[in-house]
Amino acid sequence: MIGLGHYLTVAAILFAIGACGIFINRKNVIIILMSIELMLLAVNINLVAFSQFLGDLVGQVFAFMVLTVAAAEAAIGLAILVTFFRNRGDIAVDDANLMKN
Repeated sequence: MIGLGHYLTVAAILFAIGACGIFINRKNVIIILMSIELMLLAVNINLVAFSQFLGDLVGQVFAFMVLTVAAAEAAIGLAILVTFFRNRGDIAVDDANLMKN
C-alpha cells in the first residue's frame, strides 16, 4: 500500500529537480519556468497527500488554487517571453538587464 511517506518522497524529488533546474540553468528562461512549475506541482502533491491523510478537503482546494495560479503564471510568463523575443530576437536571461532603460 502506498502511504504518506511515498507521496512526500516523490514531492521532495520533484521539488529538488525543480530547484536544481533553476540554479544550474540560469540562461534559458523556458527551463526556469518549467522548473518553477515542477516545484509548484511538488507542493500540490504535498497538499493533496496531507489532505487525504488527514481526511480534510482543504488541502485539495488549496491545490486547485495553486494550479489556477500556476496556469496564470505560465500564460503571463510566456506572453512576456514572446514580447521579449519580438523586441530583442533572443530570450537569453542575460539580456533582460538591457530592458531596464
